Order: sequence, then structure tokens, then C-alpha cells
Amino acid sequence: MRNIEIEELGATPVTGRKVEVVERKGLGHPDYICDSIMNQVSVDLCREYLDRFGTVMHHNIDKGMLVAGEVKTKFQGGVILKPMRIIFGDRATFEVGDEVIDVNNIAIDAAKEWIKNNLRFVNGDSIHYQVEIARGSSELTDIFKRKDTILGANDTSAAVGYAPMTPTETLVLETERYLNSKDFKKRFPESGEDIKVMGLREKNKLDLTIADPLIDMFIGSESEYFRKKDELLEEIKMYVIGRTGFEPSISLNTLDREGRGMGGIYLTVTGTSAEDADSGQVGRGNRVNGIIPLNRPVSSEAAAGKNPVSHVGKIYNVLSHRIANEIYVNVPDIKEVYVWLLSQIGEPIDQPKIAAAQAIMERGTLESVEKEINEVIDRELSNIQEFCMELAYGKIPVC
Repeated sequence: MRNIEIEELGATPVTGRKVEVVERKGLGHPDYICDSIMNQVSVDLCREYLDRFGTVMHHNIDKGMLVAGEVKTKFQGGVILKPMRIIFGDRATFEVGDEVIDVNNIAIDAAKEWIKNNLRFVNGDSIHYQVEIARGSSELTDIFKRKDTILGANDTSAAVGYAPMTPTETLVLETERYLNSKDFKKRFPESGEDIKVMGLREKNKLDLTIADPLIDMFIGSESEYFRKKDELLEEIKMYVIGRTGFEPSISLNTLDREGRGMGGIYLTVTGTSAEDADSGQVGRGNRVNGIIPLNRPVSSEAAAGKNPVSHVGKIYNVLSHRIANEIYVNVPDIKEVYVWLLSQIGEPIDQPKIAAAQAIMERGTLESVEKEINEVIDRELSNIQEFCMELAYGKIPVC
């Protein structure tokens, strides 16, 4: 019998509040790069473990850092003076019996493949790799040897998810994805990948502040930079108007100052600020639903890179959002819902210490839908093994 609690939340839905702030760190942001690469390492390790041993072995690749390099930007193409460095950290299983797993090369290959598929102007000369992954502790490794059908949680940890996303949250997410889409980059190759979108809604007024580094090889002069920037801004406005029906206030690269040369424009060699301005770290980027929603409760856990079969910092983070969405879609009369999951280390992950739902009703009473909410939570927890395999094969995004 699962410990499930359901209550009505006496709060104003986010859409009804005067101020809403939402951030999205895009494809080439140093924090997003860290999250994505470390999670890909976990996915590739899972495949190796499953293919060779039929099960996921102990690992957590959720400690990683992207150390900024150094470049000299120049109109029509700059140069890399010092490469960026990716540091892989934390723990993995290197041997099973007499068989050895080449963890270090799996990690490096995963990073190279992700970069090749996502960052057009980052190559072998612009990035180096440093693997600091070590073997796991005896007790945490032993969880994977206990042959339990459902593994025990490897931590005492809490997570929270919610549904639905607000129009502001959705617009911020979709705007970044559009600007980093293949179609957009084909039409505007000078647009870099390190795009950040900050959305501010004050009552019915929406403001978007966007950062997009331009690639120096496509820019011949300061005047051309500002002309290209104006073209990008106009395209963004058209996209947003098509999604909202009205024109919000949109700003692009607001640190720019005409007449200051390279010091007054956002120009890059590779399309990411990690080339010489900003380092990145796992857990500092988007939450598992792809945004940083400042009006919402969030877990402090970084989901990216954690193992998908016992680490509740990953499992519960993603699952709480899935359960919340299932409740919102399938249970009537709910305006907004939050789902909380708390584990206890060593206890089966399908038996959280508590699973709680807090619902804001649009109409009717909580009592009329309480049984349906309970059934959704119970069903999703019962299917947790299937869910964990989706995470293991990388079928569910976590950043």
C-alpha cells in the first residue's frame, strides 16, 4: 500500500499572478552543454551495461564542468588561442567479474558525438577532454547486486513536478528551440547556438530578452553585425507574433554598443560563450521540463547524468512531471497540479516515503476527483521499471 496524500492547494495559478519569470538556457549554453553531455555519457554507459550484462550497473555521471577557453574574435573569422576543456566527474562501474568496461573512452566518445551533432563550429581543436570518473563506493555499488526486482533508492531525496506549463513557459521554450532549429540555422548561419531566452510577464504584458552570439566568420564589419542583428530580431518578432497573436517587447543582445568595435558586439568564433567567457556546470541549467521556472517549486537535484534505475534525483525529478501531466490531462476540473515525491534511501523506488498531489481546482471539489488522482499516481509508480528503461535509453529529455 503506497503512502499517497492528496490536498487542495489554496493558491492563485501562475497564469493569474501579476509577475511571471521564465528562463531557458539554449543548446550552446555552457550549462546546457554540460547537462546534455553528462547525460549522454550515462545513456551510453547504460547501453553498454545492458548489451553486455543485461542490466544497468552502478554509475552517476552528474558531476561535470566545461572550462572556458580563450579565442581572438575577428571579422570574417577569428582563432582559438586556448581550447575549452570538459571535465567528466563522479562514479561508474569499470569491471563486472573479469570483464572490463572502457568507461573513459565511452565518456569521451559520447561527448564528441553530441558536439558533432549539435555545435556546428566546435571541433577537435577547440575542445579537450579530462576524465576524472572513479569507482563507486561499496554500499552504493551493492544496491545493484541485491537482485531485487525493484532497486532500492540510492539517496533520500525529494522532487516536485507540475502541470500544465503556462503560455509564457511554453513560448520561452519554443522560441529557443526555433532559433536553434536546423531550418533557422540554414537561413541564418551567422546565429550561434548559445541562445538564452528570458521571459518576463507583467499582467498581460510580455517581455523577452534574448542573447544570441553571432559567428564572426559570417560578419565582415561592425555595421554588418548590426544589420544582421536587426534581421534576426525581425525574424524573432514574426515568430513570436505567430505564436501569441500580439507583439511583445523583444530585445536582442542588449549589451551591444555601436562604435566600440569588438568590445561592443556579441561575436564568437564557435557560437558558444564557453570559448572564452563562461564556464559551465551540471545542474545549473534548465530543469527537466526544459526551462527555469522561477515561479515554481523545483528540486535542487541535477537529473542529468544520474543513473536511471536507482537514483531518485533523476527518476523522481522526471517522473513527478509525468505524473502531474497525466493528472492534468486525465482528471477533469483541475486548473493546476503539483506532484511531490520523497524517497528513503534503500527503500524500493516504487514505494516512495510519500507521493503527494496538490491541486488547484478550476471548478467542482477535490473530493469528486480524489480517487482518480490517486489511481493515476498509483499506476505510474507501478510502471516505474518501464519508465526507468525509457530514461536508460535516452528516450526522455532531462534538460
